Amino acid sequence: MSADDQLLYEARVRNRQAAVALLAGVLVLVGSIVQLSGPHTSVDELTLDLLTANKRFPLDLIAAVLNGLGSLAVAWTLAYLYRSARARKPELKPFIKYIAVAGGVLAALTGIAYAAIVAVKVHQFATTGAQTYDEAKHLTGAAGLLALQLVGQASALLLAVGFVLVSLNAMRVGLLTRFMGYLGIGAGILVLFQVTQVPIVQGYWLLALAYLLSGRWPTGVPPAWRSGRAEPWPPSQGMRGRGPRPAGGIGAAKPAPTPAPETVAAPAAAARSRSTTSKRKRKRRS
Repeated sequence: MSADDQLLYEARVRNRQAAVALLAGVLVLVGSIVQLSGPHTSVDELTLDLLTANKRFPLDLIAAVLNGLGSLAVAWTLAYLYRSARARKPELKPFIKYIAVAGGVLAALTGIAYAAIVAVKVHQFATTGAQTYDEAKHLTGAAGLLALQLVGQASALLLAVGFVLVSLNAMRVGLLTRFMGYLGIGAGILVLFQVTQVPIVQGYWLLALAYLLSGRWPTGVPPAWRSGRAEPWPPSQGMRGRGPRPAGGIGAAKPAPTPAPETVAAPAAAARSRSTTSKRKRKRRS
């Protein structure tokens, strides 16, 4: 696809992709907020956790669906950004897109499936049996739940790598500003190492990307979106402003300071001052 064809394609789908990125940011934020709402246990005890989960399972299921839809929207957004970056740098490897898409799709499927199975298990625990610790451990230690947890962790790793690689390459070809590029890399890292329970960084990056794709970026859309070619960012202003180093390197001897010019009229002024003083003394003596 030529640069002109790529620009026509991006102009045709720009508003749609901005809406998808906006939806992704809203869904991941709202899903996490819904998951934090409702009753929660104040102590870490398995049987009490299951009884509380049975009370709040509708909220957990709704949150899982919202997060799943958000993960699909994130995968769609990263795939579009990768396609735009590869159109400007064809040597980009296609596995980057596959990683991002696989991570988002697997995260959506495993999250919803895990929430549904847990809802059935906790309802079974709360309504039947003696509700003992052994029974609770038996229900939560099923092979299916453990497998879903492993797949969920693998999907989080894939999605994090997709965030980092897509953001990095989009920044290198000039589709993202340095701020947006590094923020996307940070958002990918925080997929694995969560600092807060609400993914603020991921949500902010997605909302900011939606604003950029809409063409309303405050400092102007990066040039690569207008030219259809890679427009690498120039070096920072500090690096450009540095002049050449002096010969000899850092340890070179400093030049001797230039002596200040002497005042030629100083001796004459001093002589006049002495003669004037002597004349005044003679007059006083006379």
